[in-house]
Amino acid sequence: MTEIRKQFHEELDEIRSEVIRLGALAGEAVQRGTNALLDADLAEVERVVDADADMDALTYSIEQRTCMLLAQQQPMAIDLRMLVTILRVIHELERIGDLMVKVAKGSRRLYPEPLTPRIRGLVDRMRDQAAAQVRTAVDAFADRDLAKAAALIDMDDVMDDLQTELFQVIFSERNVEDAVLQRAVQLALIGRYFERIGDHAANFADRVLFMVTGNFPHQPPHQPPHPPTQSAAD
Repeated sequence: MTEIRKQFHEELDEIRSEVIRLGALAGEAVQRGTNALLDADLAEVERVVDADADMDALTYSIEQRTCMLLAQQQPMAIDLRMLVTILRVIHELERIGDLMVKVAKGSRRLYPEPLTPRIRGLVDRMRDQAAAQVRTAVDAFADRDLAKAAALIDMDDVMDDLQTELFQVIFSERNVEDAVLQRAVQLALIGRYFERIGDHAANFADRVLFMVTGNFPHQPPHQPPHPPTQSAAD
């Protein structure tokens, strides 16, 4: 291996490690953002917001390093697919951080009214599900594991079911006072944020499939490109 290629792979390994670190920060955001909501901890909300700035900075750094490596080394095959995948998955993780900021900030709008036991229980389950999906997504990327990538699709179905159950509990309340309706809307939005986190984690399935196999989702393997068609004018 030439010195240039050795340096390329060392840089690629460092970038890959940074993606895994970004995934760990996303997992922390899920835990801390939900805790801020459940505990109505307004000081913790500010810490979640500050931590998201660190995620944004790391995302930008990874993106810059990846683009530089693409431009300077012109990689091919698996190396190229990994770099392209990195550019996609870091923004999935960055969006997870953004969504957890929204979840945490929801505690401000609900304050000081406590969550009911049923709502707390569902939010707690959504937190655990989101954390598991983020962890599985990052592991699938780090290990190039197609089985874990495939599991993400089924895991996302669980999150969708939890969101539906949350909506049913929220809107079973028959009181139509404005304050109650506003509270219901805020809780519904929080459920939607968790569901979107599940979607971003599930997107790793397609990214990992492409990175490992070179196939795009729903594309039969080794499908030859269609020849260009000629118009009647030609």
